[in-house]
Amino acid sequence: MAITDWPASERPRERLLTYGPQSLSDAELLAIFLRTGVPGKSAVDLARELLHQFGSLSALLGANRKVFCQSPGLGDAKFAQLQAVLEMARRHFAENLQRDTVLTSAAATRQFLQAQLRGEAREVFAALYLDNQHRLLAYEPLFYGTINGATVYPREVVKRALDVNAAALIVAHNHPSGLAEPSRADIAITARLKQALEMVDIRLLDHCIVAGSAVVSLAERGEL
Repeated sequence: MAITDWPASERPRERLLTYGPQSLSDAELLAIFLRTGVPGKSAVDLARELLHQFGSLSALLGANRKVFCQSPGLGDAKFAQLQAVLEMARRHFAENLQRDTVLTSAAATRQFLQAQLRGEAREVFAALYLDNQHRLLAYEPLFYGTINGATVYPREVVKRALDVNAAALIVAHNHPSGLAEPSRADIAITARLKQALEMVDIRLLDHCIVAGSAVVSLAERGEL
């Protein structure tokens, strides 16, 4: 049965407008994005099948173009549409973060880092540069690596911090493996960065690790 033949109270779009997006399941949200199903399957049926195929909504959203377009009901048009939605979300979080004081907006900071780093197939090491009031001056990806790690050069981090006149930093990187637990290398590079930044009177406030929906703070772990 097509979704248009369902009772209005059960249709995903109508339920979203009445109760808000938080009331919908992953499959229902994805069905709204898909808009239509395929022969023999409604958009909700197709969405459920895709979530089962990819394993999670996060995995589907982070799929590369080739893998994404191989799935029934998807293609280049849907991939382009999805990338536009994801980029709008990243910019939304960036604008919100720029309006807030970072240290009193931990949730916004984590949302921003998740939007920027989750779904990356390789490790990306990035920095949030802050002023004396801990407001965001800039966000920049600095180093890229394979899924096994990224090479981080403290000298380059310090140089860029001085270029933007930062008083403090929050650094972050992703774990494409999906495990947010910090490694010995993560802890070691944090100590090296902190020492290098202290030499030019810049504070390292935190090192966050993003893995899927999880964000681990080394400052909260007492590793800073």
